[in-house]
Amino acid sequence: MIPFVRAFDFAYGRRDQVSPLIQRVICDNPGPFTFTGTGTYIVGPPEDGASVAVIDPGPIDDSHREALLAAVEGRTVSHVLVTHTHRDHSPLARPFADRVGAPVLAMRPPARQTHASGTLDEEEDEVFAPDTILSGGERIAGDGWTMAALATPGHTSNHMAFVLEEENALFCGDHVMGWSTTVIAPPDGNMSAYMRSLDAVIAAGFSALWPTHGAPVTDVAPFLAAYRAHRLEREAQILTRVRAGDRTIAEIVPALYAAVDQRLWPAASLSVLAHLIKLVDEGRLTVDEAPGLGLTYGAA
Repeated sequence: MIPFVRAFDFAYGRRDQVSPLIQRVICDNPGPFTFTGTGTYIVGPPEDGASVAVIDPGPIDDSHREALLAAVEGRTVSHVLVTHTHRDHSPLARPFADRVGAPVLAMRPPARQTHASGTLDEEEDEVFAPDTILSGGERIAGDGWTMAALATPGHTSNHMAFVLEEENALFCGDHVMGWSTTVIAPPDGNMSAYMRSLDAVIAAGFSALWPTHGAPVTDVAPFLAAYRAHRLEREAQILTRVRAGDRTIAEIVPALYAAVDQRLWPAASLSVLAHLIKLVDEGRLTVDEAPGLGLTYGAA
């Protein structure tokens, strides 16, 4: 069982010093996919005159923009970093960056429709355009802090995490979340890529994970081991359901997600699809067409 971390102290718009080099301001946009809301991180010393980076400014929200501007007042924002281009992460990046005079850095946005369903809250920020396109491995630095870009595709094809070297910490966006598992929504989300990225994060041995939503993960190794085991268990459950005769996603989801809020079933359907695509690619299941939500799957 994953040891989720769901309780933590916060207030909307408040700047909290959560580690020596990290401050967090949470946007008032709670929901089934955002938990308590988007947590924007400010990385760097809290002293006036210091240079800082801001990660995931969040959605277009006037109150959150003003809270962020107040939180960085007296300091220089040298970089605005975006983990990926879902609308709860990236839309405020450009307006905020323009106000503080900083460049926006992120991976290249996807060039096509990213979801098989329009029902998710996590739809694409279609107008996002970074000033600098990251591919992974780039390093940026400021006053007493250094960060490296770590490509973590899977949740989206353009998901980028950021390593704070001084604290051996990872700003992991939606790649790993302390309060829930991550939605993998084809066609842009890819389960095979996700598992490879998760293995890379596990191998890195971070001391803390800072997701964009919710509390940090500080007991990292057992949490990630359970996170990975859950994915493999879900994959095995899907394979078992298909072999037992549940040949469609509409049959599989109610059986596997009976205890889950039905508002999340559209996302669960996409996650099941992501597993099915992986299983078909590996030759463990069959399908007559390119895998999709409404198709019939069979055992190989």
